[in-house]
Amino acid sequence: MNIPGISFNEADGKVLLVCQPAERVEITSAIVHGLLEEAGFGTCLLDEAAIASAANLCNVQKTPFGLEVAQRLDAHITVQVALDDMCATLDIVAPRGGKPASVSDALGVLIHAGVVFGIDEQALTRACAQGACTQHVVARGQLAEDGRDATFEALIPETIDRAPKLNDQGLIDYRERGEIPVVQAGAELMRRLPATPGTPGQTVKGRILAAVPGRHLDFAAQLDGAQVSPDDPNLLVASVSGQPVLVSAGVMVEPLLRLKEVNMATGNVHFDGTVHIAGDVVQNMKVRASGDIVVDGMVDGGQLDAGGNIQVAGGVIAHAQLHAAGSVTARFAEGATIYAGTLIAIGDMVLDCQLHSRNQVIVGANAPQRGRLVGGCCTAAMLLQMPLLGSSKAAVTKVVVGANPELEAKYAALLQRIEEDKANEANLDKLMKQLKATGDPKHLLDRVKASRQHAVQVWGQDLAEKRALEDEIARGLAAKVTVTQGVQGAVDLQFGHTMTHLNREYDAGCFTLSADGKLAFAALDAAA
Repeated sequence: MNIPGISFNEADGKVLLVCQPAERVEITSAIVHGLLEEAGFGTCLLDEAAIASAANLCNVQKTPFGLEVAQRLDAHITVQVALDDMCATLDIVAPRGGKPASVSDALGVLIHAGVVFGIDEQALTRACAQGACTQHVVARGQLAEDGRDATFEALIPETIDRAPKLNDQGLIDYRERGEIPVVQAGAELMRRLPATPGTPGQTVKGRILAAVPGRHLDFAAQLDGAQVSPDDPNLLVASVSGQPVLVSAGVMVEPLLRLKEVNMATGNVHFDGTVHIAGDVVQNMKVRASGDIVVDGMVDGGQLDAGGNIQVAGGVIAHAQLHAAGSVTARFAEGATIYAGTLIAIGDMVLDCQLHSRNQVIVGANAPQRGRLVGGCCTAAMLLQMPLLGSSKAAVTKVVVGANPELEAKYAALLQRIEEDKANEANLDKLMKQLKATGDPKHLLDRVKASRQHAVQVWGQDLAEKRALEDEIARGLAAKVTVTQGVQGAVDLQFGHTMTHLNREYDAGCFTLSADGKLAFAALDAAA
């Protein structure tokens, strides 16, 4: 299309329509658009208002004129850096008849914005190839990676861990042990994996982010029977032969005493470590050990006291007395008194015994059809489980769950102490006010203030302990008695301070305490 007297000039990216007076057809905006397209300016940024004005002037103006109607623009690149300098994004405005964005152009803008680290050249290439983009991530900083604290790795897989572990229901996760693990002097017990320094990070602007080094941890002090290897400061080895016992940040090796039997010939046994008896413990003989006591035979009227666990392969009979800070396991028990700090597990039957566990009592795990708890008294804080409870041919069987006399006594003593602390704080407060009102010639006020502040701190600690004890006592409300075969005979069932005399037989099921404090029974299928 050739229109007399109309042409275009470009200077510094500006496109001017130049008009000379001449005879021609009437000029419209559409015609100007067509002329711009033919002249190669169609992709430029067109000024529609200027184009309309130029078309009108071409029809009425009698003197030459020039008017800017378009502009040639290169691609426009901008960079945004996040406030934390950990990310940079690219915005590209597409060119209007000008030069498209190139990777080198984008790199130049990034560097001008101070971005020197973490630049993703592939992301840059993709952004430029698209021609236009918004908030396209082209650089990322690297966060500092803090160092790892030192950790400890036990090297004896069967090492005993006496620390009781509670599950979500407040029950101790107990697994019966087999043979006593034994290590020889010089055996490797535990390796310390040293703390790591961490890896520093860097922002997209090149600022280094320091890493927090891991915390160094030492092996526990005074690990009896163990020592740090003279050749490796991160290795703990046995200094004596004995039973390895896992403790926090270390392993102890308890000396192991092996006896064929405990009788009049051996005398009573008092041993700082673990005692393994291959035979029986007979009438009136005593065994006291700071570690575990393992009896391969029976306890026939003997007395065992262990700082760890007691494991009896046979039975516990004839008024035997067993006391363990940890767990007690035996095949059967009759006429015995057994106390366990964690769990009592009797594989078969319990007849006329006094059982007390601070967590749970499991009877008949090895005899699911005939296992039975009959007569005597059994107390468990959280769970009592057996196939059969009671017998129609025996005396009353008493069962107590959800009660912890030791805990309740501790709570009562704490309440009394809280009242005393509260009264002490009130007296000190009264004394402070009196000194302020009447004067302080002996300069006692500062001392009274310090005493009052200490009393307030002690009171706060007591209240925190009170809440913890209340939570522990409340957990006992979830205690239960589970019978997998049923209940027979006379059974007195006590939940906390609520006593119920069971006067009929029950099938398999679970006894619990309802929300309103009454005994509830659910059949086994429903309980499951």
